[in-house]
Amino acid sequence: MIGRLAGTLAAKAPPQVLLDVHGVGYELDVPMSTFYNLPALGEPVVLLTHFVVREDAQLLFGFLTAAERATFRELTRISGVGPRTALALLSGLSVAEIAQAVALQDGARLVKVPGIGKKTAERLLLELKGRLGPELGASQAVPLDDAQADITQALLALGYNEREAQAALKALPPGIGVSEGIKLALKALNR
Repeated sequence: MIGRLAGTLAAKAPPQVLLDVHGVGYELDVPMSTFYNLPALGEPVVLLTHFVVREDAQLLFGFLTAAERATFRELTRISGVGPRTALALLSGLSVAEIAQAVALQDGARLVKVPGIGKKTAERLLLELKGRLGPELGASQAVPLDDAQADITQALLALGYNEREAQAALKALPPGIGVSEGIKLALKALNR
C-alpha cells in the first residue's frame, strides 16, 4: 500500500493533483481543504495517501494532514459512503466541523454538503458517534454560531489553516457580523 508520497507538484486541477516523484507522475484526488493549502506548481510537497483498489479502478487519494486521512478512512468504513462521498464531505467541512457535527448530532450541517442527503447524514451521525476522537479535532471543536462558521469558511478559502482560523475567531468580540468579523480576523492574522 502507498502510505505517503514526497515529490514536486506538477499540476493542479480540482480535485486532482499530479505529483512528480522522481520522474513518476502520481494522480491523486484530494479534498479541497488540502487543495487550497498546496504550494505553487514546481514546489516540493508531501502528501499522506490512501490507496483504493476496486475491480474497475485503482484510486489514490492524498491528504496534507493525518487527521484528514484518518477521517476519510472512518467515513469510507460506513456502508453506502464511498471515497467520492468522503472526499465531498472533507471538501465541504473541516475535520473539526465533521467531529463537532457528529458530537452534537447536527445532521443539518452535513446536509449542506453537496451530495449528502438527509438519510446519508443520519447514517453518518449514527455510525460515527464515538468514532471521531479528540485526535481528529473533536476536542478542539467549539460550538460555532452561523456567523463564526461563515468567518471560518472564508478564512479557510483564503488559504489560512484551521488552527489560524480558530485563533482569529478567539480574538473576535462575541456576536460580531460576518463581514466585520472577516475584516477583524484578517487584521489579527496579518499582525
